Amino acid sequence: MSAANRWSGSVAVITGGASGLGAASATALAAQGMKVAIFDLNEEQGQQQAAELGGAFHRVDVADPASVTAALDAVVADMGAPRVLVNCAGIGPAAKTVSRGEAHDPAMFQKVIQVNLIGTFNCASQAAARMVASDPLGDDGERGVIINTASVAAYDGQVGQVAYATSKGGIVGMTLPMARDLADKGVRVCTIAPGLFLTPLLSGLPQNVQDSLGAQVPFPSRLGQPSEYANLVTQIVDNPMLNGEVIRLDGAIRMAPR
Repeated sequence: MSAANRWSGSVAVITGGASGLGAASATALAAQGMKVAIFDLNEEQGQQQAAELGGAFHRVDVADPASVTAALDAVVADMGAPRVLVNCAGIGPAAKTVSRGEAHDPAMFQKVIQVNLIGTFNCASQAAARMVASDPLGDDGERGVIINTASVAAYDGQVGQVAYATSKGGIVGMTLPMARDLADKGVRVCTIAPGLFLTPLLSGLPQNVQDSLGAQVPFPSRLGQPSEYANLVTQIVDNPMLNGEVIRLDGAIRMAPR
């Protein structure tokens, strides 16, 4: 049975859903017949995206557990319990461990961990509790799917990415134990580790810089499209045997130090 049938009418929550990988994921899941709720700090883009998809928008700071709780409670009240969570919210400021003799700003390091890693955990754990409390969707007892976003930086962190790579490495490390925690409750957990994708951050760079970055990818030698990330999201949702896995989506790139 395809995702369009099995999950049609179910609720999907997408963090960072106002733009980039999150927006593409929301669009793809809505096309599968799911009701989408977008969690983001960007109210203007988030409202617009939700309106286009016939979904809902909630202004959420994923690093704040209370903000996540309030938004999920509103989703349950207005749309129903979430069955799919896609965690795409994240930040990526760059700084070296030591730069010009100065140590890495500890507040910046802490913020990256707070948003990327703890924010992912906040949303995953709280959404999972609501999935577990719901009835199974089919004969195998499946109740929901959580898809987190890491990065190839978790494995190939570059110069200046110590905070970012640490946060994404934590998401990789969280995947299997969380899947094991939730296995007997019918909730699956997977993580996607994208390489170089045409997100708002990269699309703002000059075209020659984008082309240079894309040329580093063995095949296809270009930047990934957000729709290709979203395609993998729908495949994970659709395939019940995908669980506890981190999938690199990177065109075989292995990042150089710089």
